[in-house]
Amino acid sequence: MAEGGSGRAGSVMRAGREARSLLARAAELHDAARAVVADHGRATAEVRAALDPLRTELVDQELGSIPVARLKDVTEGRLRLGALEDAGYGTVRQVHAAGRHELRQIPGVGRQTADQAIAAARQIADAVAETVSVRIDVDHPEPRTTALVIALHRLVEAGPELRRALETAEQLEKKLADPLTAAGPAAGRVRMLFTGRKRREQALAALARLNEVTAEAADADVPLLLGQASVDLLRSPASDVAAWVDFELRSAEYYSLLAEVTGKGPDPETAEGLLPAELAERVRAQQLDDTHRRVSLRGYQAFGARFALAQRRVILGDEMGLGKTVQAIAALAHLAARGDTHFMVVCPASVLINWTREVRSRSTLRPVPVHGTDRRDAYADWCDRGGIAITTFDALHGLAVPDGTPPGMLIVDEAHYVKNPEARRSRAVSRWAERCERVLFLTGTPMENRVEEFRSLVRHLRPELLPTIQGSDAVAGSQAFRRAVAPAYLRRNQQDVLTELPSLLQVEEWEEFSASDAAAYREAVLSGNFMAMRRAAYARPGKSAKLERLRELVAEAADNGLKAVVFSYFRDVLGTVHDALGGGVFGPISGSVPAARRQQLVDEFTAEPGHAVLLAQIEAGGVGLNLQAASVVIICEPQVKPTMEHQAVARAHRMGQVRPVQVHRLLATDSVDQRMLDILENKSRLFDAYARRSDVAEATPDAVDISVGSLARRIVEDEQRRLAGRPEDAPSPA
Repeated sequence: MAEGGSGRAGSVMRAGREARSLLARAAELHDAARAVVADHGRATAEVRAALDPLRTELVDQELGSIPVARLKDVTEGRLRLGALEDAGYGTVRQVHAAGRHELRQIPGVGRQTADQAIAAARQIADAVAETVSVRIDVDHPEPRTTALVIALHRLVEAGPELRRALETAEQLEKKLADPLTAAGPAAGRVRMLFTGRKRREQALAALARLNEVTAEAADADVPLLLGQASVDLLRSPASDVAAWVDFELRSAEYYSLLAEVTGKGPDPETAEGLLPAELAERVRAQQLDDTHRRVSLRGYQAFGARFALAQRRVILGDEMGLGKTVQAIAALAHLAARGDTHFMVVCPASVLINWTREVRSRSTLRPVPVHGTDRRDAYADWCDRGGIAITTFDALHGLAVPDGTPPGMLIVDEAHYVKNPEARRSRAVSRWAERCERVLFLTGTPMENRVEEFRSLVRHLRPELLPTIQGSDAVAGSQAFRRAVAPAYLRRNQQDVLTELPSLLQVEEWEEFSASDAAAYREAVLSGNFMAMRRAAYARPGKSAKLERLRELVAEAADNGLKAVVFSYFRDVLGTVHDALGGGVFGPISGSVPAARRQQLVDEFTAEPGHAVLLAQIEAGGVGLNLQAASVVIICEPQVKPTMEHQAVARAHRMGQVRPVQVHRLLATDSVDQRMLDILENKSRLFDAYARRSDVAEATPDAVDISVGSLARRIVEDEQRRLAGRPEDAPSPA
């Protein structure tokens, strides 16, 4: 068989000129692949070179805060430190910076003690180096951080195609290296004539392999992909200004690449939601095609997309700000590369515009908004041409599941909207989910009230899991609950995976009622009007203590060139704030403002140079909008639901934020504000323990979101009793 049949035909075809041409094309492709790998290596080396002095400084600072006595812990108490301490070595940094010779000059320090001390200091330094994270301060650029931003800019500017080019190049290097060597004799007839039989067989087989690889590469436009990658990697460095401006616009991509280059991402188990090992391994094995994707994913985001694909019908419950939308789009892009053509996204009207923009900017897929007066025509167009239909819960009810092949994936954003199985939107989602093989629910707070409500979500997806999900699991703790829901639920938290997220400073701004405030508050209490009590501090703007403090905070933000967002539950309070601040204020965003206009207001606010103020009702502005441009958040009054404030703050303190975020809560002493905080304090602790940390919001009914009615009655009665004996002209209700 060696030289018969296809072997002889191949020998004739490939001999001489054709073989040399094939070898030349393969060698050129191999060289292009090696060039991309080498160019990328140089670009990442530049990043590491710029990063090293910054990390060294951080490690040095940390070691300076560690007392030298900690060296004993490393050596299990064997190291004698008395002589070092007597010589003035008080921190690990001092020992780490010293050499063996320097330490041995200290009376009482011998060779063994010096060696042990230095080894222990190095061990602590290595441990510290694993924990420090470099944060890039956009407001205080200096030469070293500028060098790092410029080095990262080259990789960011190359875009997500660079990752695919690099992976393709690495694979081609492996595929082509050995066949190019083995096929050498086939370049000439004479050389083949004087080559032994076995060697000729190997050469012909290698030529066949080269022909296959080069043909596949040509069909996939690989030479163009590699050529563009090398061009991008060899561009001249960006200017300081251009690099910093781009960093502020795309900081999440910079930090993502920084983690990738350094290999210092979040703890793998945490990034994978602490799933059971067997399940996590199955998810990691899931392929993720990026052909139709235009954004690089962080490790935890890639895992989330793989989880959705591998498990088929799941809830992605990542905390707000971690990019659930991007993970969903990555899953859709993979399915599109596999051949699926139709997808459906269901979401609240307030985020429909955002979904359309994200699909368009993060992928090559076609978004088709199915909303408004022309939704029937848009739906027919989607049925005919495909793409990602993006519709609302209300509109979905009137859309029939298309005949024939159902959507390749159904995505339901803010899926906690369908917790009530009797609601019309829940029935509509259920009807579509029954027809779709793959369903992805997205929600940051899927279990904000009761385990039974979480069970309602799972009922849409994996009803066979319901017997394993019991309230007793929540009572037993997060691990028992996690094991029960693992096949259908993945959640990660900001603090676990966003190591670069700027700090969050929360300040309670307590104000004493003015006489005018107190009078308005007393009127509200005596009338038993809970909502009037909550906004009494703004009822008489000319003498409002809260409003005066709000003006001061906004003025301070203006002096520092910072953008601020002001949240209130009440539209009339925002109107009062708007009047008090004068011009240059955007909004308010409220439930009555159409979704497109909300997004337009956010865009205008973001684009405004320097300081600006955006007003938003907390229920409308806390959902679906990205407010990373704001680094000052002012909340006009405490909210009944702890989750509402958390969601609103997370709109600013999220991936992509480059500045520390200040949160100012305006509170009035001896008032409804203080009573609410006292009652809700325990509710917030439970929210932290279950919804954010343990993935279950409730072990018992009403452990997080107390009803407005019961809270109002309790506070009104308490305040009426407290104020009953005071004279009418009292300066304050205290």
